[in-house]
Amino acid sequence: MASSRAAKRPKVDPSSSSSAPPPPPPPPQRGDDDYVPGNIVEIELCNFMTYDHLTCRPGPRLNLVVGPNGSGKSSLVCAIALALAADPAILGRASSVAAFVKRGEDSGHVKISLRGNTPDHKLCITRKVDTNNKSEWQLDGTTVPKKEVIDLIKKFNIQVNNLTQFLPQDRVCEFAKLTPIQLLEETEKAVGDPNLPIQHRQLIDRSKELKILQVAVKQKEQTLNNLKALNAELEKDVERVRQRDRLLKKAELMKKKLPWLKYDMKKKEYKEAQEKEKTEKKKMEEVAKIWEDSKGPVEGIFELRGLGICSDVLRYEDFLSKPFNLNGYIHGKKKKEELVSTYTGIGMLSDYSREQQITKKREGGRQGERAQEKENVSYFKYKRINSHMAENMKRRQDITHKELQLKGQLRATLEDIEDLKRQERSRQQRILKAKEALAAAERELDDLQPYEAPKAEMIQLTEEIARLTCDINELKRKKTDMESQLVRERENLRNCSDRLKQMENKNNKLLQALRYSGAEKINEAYNWVQDNRHMFRAEVYGPVLLEVNVQDKVHASYLEGHVASYIWKSFITQDASDRDLLVRQMKQYDIPVLNFMGDKGIRREPFNITLEMQQVGIYSRLDQVFEAPPAVKDVLISQANLDRSYIGTDETHNRADDVPKLGISDFWTPDNHYRWSRSRYGGHLSAFVDAVNPSRLFMCNLDVIDSERLRSQKDKHIKDIDGMDEDLKKLLKEQRQLEDEAAKIRRKKEEITDTMMFEKKRQEETRRRVDIKRRMLETIYKEEDMESSKRKFVDQAAKLNDQRYELVLKLKDLLIEAVALKWSCTQKNMASIELDTKIWEMEKDVKKLEKNAIEAAKEYENCKRKTQEHKQQLSNAKQHAESIAMITEDLAKKFLEMPTTIEELDCAIQDTESEANSMLFLNQNVLLEYQSRQREIESISIKLEDDKGECERCYSDIEATKGKWLPTLRTLVSKINSTFSRNFQEMAVAGEVSLDEHGLDFEQYGILIKVKFRQTGQLQVLSAHHQSGGERSVSTILYLVSLQDLTNCPFRVVDEINQGKPTLTRMDPINERKMFQQLVRAASQPNTPQCFLLTPKLLPDLEYSDACSILNIMNGPWIEKPAKAWSTGDCWRTVMSISISKKMRPESDVCPSRAEAKELGNPRVTGPHQWNWSKDGKK
Repeated sequence: MASSRAAKRPKVDPSSSSSAPPPPPPPPQRGDDDYVPGNIVEIELCNFMTYDHLTCRPGPRLNLVVGPNGSGKSSLVCAIALALAADPAILGRASSVAAFVKRGEDSGHVKISLRGNTPDHKLCITRKVDTNNKSEWQLDGTTVPKKEVIDLIKKFNIQVNNLTQFLPQDRVCEFAKLTPIQLLEETEKAVGDPNLPIQHRQLIDRSKELKILQVAVKQKEQTLNNLKALNAELEKDVERVRQRDRLLKKAELMKKKLPWLKYDMKKKEYKEAQEKEKTEKKKMEEVAKIWEDSKGPVEGIFELRGLGICSDVLRYEDFLSKPFNLNGYIHGKKKKEELVSTYTGIGMLSDYSREQQITKKREGGRQGERAQEKENVSYFKYKRINSHMAENMKRRQDITHKELQLKGQLRATLEDIEDLKRQERSRQQRILKAKEALAAAERELDDLQPYEAPKAEMIQLTEEIARLTCDINELKRKKTDMESQLVRERENLRNCSDRLKQMENKNNKLLQALRYSGAEKINEAYNWVQDNRHMFRAEVYGPVLLEVNVQDKVHASYLEGHVASYIWKSFITQDASDRDLLVRQMKQYDIPVLNFMGDKGIRREPFNITLEMQQVGIYSRLDQVFEAPPAVKDVLISQANLDRSYIGTDETHNRADDVPKLGISDFWTPDNHYRWSRSRYGGHLSAFVDAVNPSRLFMCNLDVIDSERLRSQKDKHIKDIDGMDEDLKKLLKEQRQLEDEAAKIRRKKEEITDTMMFEKKRQEETRRRVDIKRRMLETIYKEEDMESSKRKFVDQAAKLNDQRYELVLKLKDLLIEAVALKWSCTQKNMASIELDTKIWEMEKDVKKLEKNAIEAAKEYENCKRKTQEHKQQLSNAKQHAESIAMITEDLAKKFLEMPTTIEELDCAIQDTESEANSMLFLNQNVLLEYQSRQREIESISIKLEDDKGECERCYSDIEATKGKWLPTLRTLVSKINSTFSRNFQEMAVAGEVSLDEHGLDFEQYGILIKVKFRQTGQLQVLSAHHQSGGERSVSTILYLVSLQDLTNCPFRVVDEINQGKPTLTRMDPINERKMFQQLVRAASQPNTPQCFLLTPKLLPDLEYSDACSILNIMNGPWIEKPAKAWSTGDCWRTVMSISISKKMRPESDVCPSRAEAKELGNPRVTGPHQWNWSKDGKK
């Protein structure tokens, strides 16, 4: 099939747009045979639609295809379209080629012969089709692919899908619905320069691009202005931020100088530490020399003490006269050995081994030696005395400990004696109390009265309890049985309710049945209507199947078989606006909509079963066997003629031939559906008998009796359950009464039992107390005698006192010995105290000097350590300063401008940072936002410039293309308007064709057809609102006629545009005659294409020219012999006198004479005519 428009082109650049489109091909020239290349010279059909075989040779100009309705005129149009690679869908008849094969045949073919570039050159295109929807293409007898045929068709500019060139019968309404925009597109493709539709599409695409670019430019400009306005608001804050950054940078630069100032300070401190170290070293050396000179005498004394010489022998003056020398002192008095022997004899010299130990310890440290030597001196003095005193003290402690033990034992013995006395007094009191308690218990036992149990009453109560228990058990058994029965009843009720719900869920079942029958989206459509009922002005019914209620299954089968399937899924509206709304919505669900406008104009057949009908078994009519809302019922009756379809019995089936005599042409029997029809040609009756199929849609809606039965069962179950509930409540009440009575009797029995147990327990308790009191008294009498125990404790106390006395005497002797030892120790100790005091003073002075020397040494070490620390700090400060900033010439100049002290620099840094931090901002990211927005502004500005440039280029492309397209189009429309206006003026009416321009909105460009059929009226745009159907038919055909001399296609087809259609009503004879004259005149022009005009009739006395050819198509049971008569050249009277007796196949084509043609009703024939007679034997 030839494409209706050019493929969408890519984006046009300026270089390509500047090049001119190829020039249009020159119009085809007619040859000697009056045909132009691409004209149809012959059509051959075989097993195609209504034809067995047909050969047709149309003329080169206007071909009038005449024949009654149903004779096969439109089949000829379908054959032309399919042979020229058209899609079957454009014909509006079927979606596949298999539907065009004649019924009863497996395959068929269509053959179209096109005139080539020379009269002798013919191009034969053959398309073979079969019932399997397969096609085979042949070109000049050679099988070729479809694409090769399409290329050939394009070569001749044949556009089968263009309604201005090819207007089949079933697409006439589509042409009438063409909008001005669509009409312009079809006109561009049909006539004029072939570049026009391409340029038009380019302009539409480029105008869309221009609109998009303009919108983008406008948006970018708006965005750019908004961003600039926002940045303008932030400029003050940004300046403050920048000033703050400058201050912070200045503070950072000052911080770089700070470590170098600290480095200078550390360098100064290091030099001061070096000077102090030298001074402390000199001082330390002087103090150390004085200390060495003063510690000699003290060391000599401690060395003598180390040899065991006591302080009473040594003289203090010996150490003060001159510097002390121990060796000289020893040799000056006595030899060392003599001193040792002398002082050993009088006990003043210690062990020599102890001396050696002290000497070794002295080699440690001087402070340790002195402390140890002083300890050793004390040890030698008090060793023996202290040992005696310690031994004395130990012995005294032992004696004191023993005495304390004996004292404790004596105190315990005395306490035991007192306990015995108290126990004896308590024993006597307990004996007295036990006797009194025993007497009281015996009196209480004697006072107890014997208790007799009420056995008869207990037996009576037991029997009553047993009887009540049996009654209660019986009631429980009845209650259990009744509860089981109640459970079964409730289960039955639930099952009955579930079945009833399933049966009552009619709508869902019916919708499901419709969905299975092909309405796949019926549920969505139904739900949409239910959800949007508020949008309708009047009640909307549907689907129709849900509104109809049929009680009888047989009648349901009749009704379903009689009514068209599309009606069951349709919705019914009662308002025009509701119809329009619902039609728009139902398109997506593929659901039809019917509009009910009330019962105006509806004429129903009255329901009357006559006696004759009853005799043949007729008992009802199809419109009486169902219930539905009035609107639904009226629609069904009007659409399916239910008031003319009757229902009969088997008797009706047996007497089916008698039923039509009663005026009934449609009736149903239990097994068959009978329909009688009368032929419009011969008037004979034909019968159609179809089997009755069981209902598929109403099967779920025919259980009304079962529903009633289930409802009655449900009511009965509910009533039984209520009665059983009442009986169960009575049983529970009676059971509670018996249980309460049994509980009272049990309580009474328990009270008697408790009384018996209490009396028995009281007697046993009293006897037990008497036994306990008696045994307690016997136990007290058996206790041990206290006097013997008391005598034992007294003897033990006396023995303990004697032992204490002996220990006190020993303690006295030890105390006297301890006093003597203490006195001796004190005398000897006083002699050494004086010498120790003097030695201590000398040692104190030496220690002071030693301390001074040590302090001087420590101070020196501290100074030395501090010097190293300052050196290390100086190195660290230098490294830190260099890591922060290396001194450059520029940096040194900047440092000179800054404070020269650390304090001043810190203050300057703090002031600068405080000044920077004092600048507060609500938005801390204001600078980032400003910079980001500034970058965005720059980016958008660049894009905006690019878009503006692209917009200008696009606009220039549009103007360049428009400069070529619009003038050409205006010229074309002007020519069409000239012809159209002239044709209308010749018909005594007015009309014009104008171009509806919309600036740069090329998508809205269109062709407006304005007509005026009345002298007093004004030109109105052609539409169903302003013109009648006949006026629109005249306007349409005249517009097509106006394209005749402008078209660049080899032929055009118009099928029955002057007859009544859904959107175009029949022309009146006056307009039809004028229109025909215009067609004849246009066909007589030298460059007009071949034209096929299909019509069921022609008016008498029409004027024909040599450009007209008439193709008659006839069929019927008497067509064969007239066809043979025409073939032999007989006159019309001979043909009419032939007796037609049977149907035969169609034969070949003949040409009648002028006189015979006049007898056909065309007395003014002036040129050659071709008459084609054809008949379909099975139609």
